[in-house]
Amino acid sequence: MEFSMIFMISFSVLILCSSLAYGQVAMSTSPTPSPSPAPTPAYTNLKDLLSVAGPYHKFLDYLESTKLIDTFQIQANNTVEGITIFVPKDNAFKALKKPSLSNLTDDQLKSVLLFHALPRYYALADFNDLSERGPISTLAGGQYTLQFNDDSGTVRLDSGWSKAKVTSAVHTSKPVAVYQVDKVLLPEAIFGTDIPPTPAPAPALGISPSADTPSAAKSEETGSSSKPSSSGSYSPRIMMNSGIWTQLVLAFLGGWLVLFF
Repeated sequence: MEFSMIFMISFSVLILCSSLAYGQVAMSTSPTPSPSPAPTPAYTNLKDLLSVAGPYHKFLDYLESTKLIDTFQIQANNTVEGITIFVPKDNAFKALKKPSLSNLTDDQLKSVLLFHALPRYYALADFNDLSERGPISTLAGGQYTLQFNDDSGTVRLDSGWSKAKVTSAVHTSKPVAVYQVDKVLLPEAIFGTDIPPTPAPAPALGISPSADTPSAAKSEETGSSSKPSSSGSYSPRIMMNSGIWTQLVLAFLGGWLVLFF
């Protein structure tokens, strides 16, 4: 009887231990959910983008001739920061008479093109913060910086030599932002600080020079000096006539004195 009781107790303990071990094995072998992969940014082909939008053919031709299209593309899709590009339209290059990009060296031309990009993606809402941060470094690096000014949503860029304005957003899908500007950005590091002045309007036709102009003043001086003075021209003649009459009177009186005395 005592042996049966011991056997039953031992059997119950064995079954309990087996069930616990099986539960632990089942829990350890259950699949754990794997973390979902981070979304991959969409690839943007800059050549295709600039070819379709625009017209930006002149800017794209410069990028391809200098091989900088590869530099822009690597910055756009192979870096975490992305890229922001300011692209002028073709008529902005046509309006660029002086200075001309044709007079630049190859390295200077590359610096001008790199000056049109920031080594980071910036949305339109970010330009307000950029205007408060002072000069922003461009993809050209070093002293090639841009000053931003966000005036009630109108974004203006100051290169130190030229001033431009963002006229439209061409592409703003991270990691690539492309904005159209109305002028070619010319860096101060190459062109200096002598901003060409705005030409003065041509004078209207048919307006005679005023009296206080040098020519008028000269003519007045010449005219006044050429006019004869009435007092100066007649005074010697009057004096000469009075002297003759005085001599005649004295001669007449002298004759009368000779006759009577």
